[in-house]
Amino acid sequence: MDTSLHYLTMANQMLIQKRLLERVKASGLTLGQPKVLDYLKDHDGASQKEIAAGCLIEAGSLTSILNRMEEKNLIERRMLNGNRRTFHIFMTESGKKSQKLVEEVFREIETTAWKDISPEEAEAFMAVYHKIYKNLSEAGCEHTGKEGSNK
Repeated sequence: MDTSLHYLTMANQMLIQKRLLERVKASGLTLGQPKVLDYLKDHDGASQKEIAAGCLIEAGSLTSILNRMEEKNLIERRMLNGNRRTFHIFMTESGKKSQKLVEEVFREIETTAWKDISPEEAEAFMAVYHKIYKNLSEAGCEHTGKEGSNK
């Protein structure tokens, strides 16, 4: 197994995604939808632009994800204050149930990931991982001229 940062990051992301999709398969959720539901948990009523930025998803990809979610009655698009240019995305009751499942699965995955890791090790890892995210976000700004997002 390769021990480079990029390899381990991609491998861990693939494992998380695989476990997540295995656990939510019966609910009918597909790639990209759990991330949107997770975002809407704290940002119900967000605009499509806000969701794309918050989930790090390209606008075009998000449109198809939201279309499928709307077809499955997980979300609904609404205009607010008569503004016909911007739709806001709200979870339906069905979407809220699916979001609870996603939240439970993410919690299980994280519990497994942190197994045999002390709280001090976890805290140190997260501090470094946040720095890596910040460094890569800022490096992206240098190449694109855009401001990075610092979570």
